[in-house]
Amino acid sequence: MADSPELSSTEQDLLLDIFGSFTPEVRSNPHPVYHRLRAEAPIAHSAINDDSWVLTRYADCEAVLRDTRWSSNPKHRTAPPPGPGGTVDFRSATSETGANVLLFLDPPDHTRLRKLVNKAFTPRTVERLRPRIAEVVDGILDTAAERGELDIVADLGFMLPVTVICELMGVPVDDHHLFGPWSSDATRMLDGVLDEDTAMKGINAFMQIIGYFNDLYEDRRRNPRDDLLTALVQAEEEGDRLTEEELRSMTVLIFIAGHETTMNLIGNGMKALLEQRDQFDRLRHDPGLAPTAIEELLRYDGPVHITGRIASEPLEIGGRQFAPGEQVALLLAAANRDPAQFPDPDRLDITRANGPHLTFSHGIHYCLGASLARLEGQIAIPSLVQRFPNMAVISDPVEYRDHFVLRGLRELRVAVDG
Repeated sequence: MADSPELSSTEQDLLLDIFGSFTPEVRSNPHPVYHRLRAEAPIAHSAINDDSWVLTRYADCEAVLRDTRWSSNPKHRTAPPPGPGGTVDFRSATSETGANVLLFLDPPDHTRLRKLVNKAFTPRTVERLRPRIAEVVDGILDTAAERGELDIVADLGFMLPVTVICELMGVPVDDHHLFGPWSSDATRMLDGVLDEDTAMKGINAFMQIIGYFNDLYEDRRRNPRDDLLTALVQAEEEGDRLTEEELRSMTVLIFIAGHETTMNLIGNGMKALLEQRDQFDRLRHDPGLAPTAIEELLRYDGPVHITGRIASEPLEIGGRQFAPGEQVALLLAAANRDPAQFPDPDRLDITRANGPHLTFSHGIHYCLGASLARLEGQIAIPSLVQRFPNMAVISDPVEYRDHFVLRGLRELRVAVDG
């Protein structure tokens, strides 16, 4: 099979911009770059690592995600990237510790661990949380009306899901002021090769979170409750279901993912609606559009930007052969705007019905908390546009965080009336 064409020096510079410095301009709107890559080099050789390739077409990304021969485990890489001086490749470093992080596991370990928590996040189980989610949203919006201002990211996007996941797990909600900084630093470690300072902040954040939960584990062993944390502790005590190391990694993953995804969905989604008021008004006048609106917002500017897989055997995607150990970076944000899958992909249309986006991945690694994030978005965003139809953005400028794997805003402050 023929390889993809070599990139020009200009296109190499674009890839370096995305995966290297990732400038504020590109971070704000990477889609012109993605469209160009998709058209000229849809399977592009990485400008950072010799054994890595960048995929931008929907069909290629979807095919990789549903094929279990494409592994999530970094141990399959034949040549882990050393990184430039002073950098750390956290994903490879994590694999060397033996830590069973669900994101980086293949069956049967992935199947065993996921089965332990699946029932807590099924659509039917999550639907029971609807009244409580609506209550939390109403309380946040009441407070905003009294103040005349709302930071959609911090006050709603963060506080709603962190309250829900804390209550689900049995974590004190009053400690929420600790979780935001820890989560922000820890999730940077998903971004791959990091400078040493960023990596150390991430490691420290993980240690802080683990230390926090260690005290809660001991409490649940003495005083079991009807919460997810107790269920995980009891699974660890049975020994053959969850090791102590797995207990910690699973807890951290559920806790962080339980609020980061929704926070970015609400922030990014409201930014898009405020920039395209015809869609804002359409949702305000017809809240029944909430399910399709949330799917379109997830496609248009989703909270998860990129994921990766490694060939565990000789494989072919999009007309190119991949050797065992080669890695592909799947630009989910690019796939979600592939015109071959989504007509007029750069247009926001909350009534769109052109098939599933890839924001929550696909296959065995489909996002565990997708149902919860969807429900929180379906309640929070329509409630916000109905309650404050004349809200006006006062953040200046509106900027995305430095994160790359997870895509979200630093803040989105709006003026609201009572």
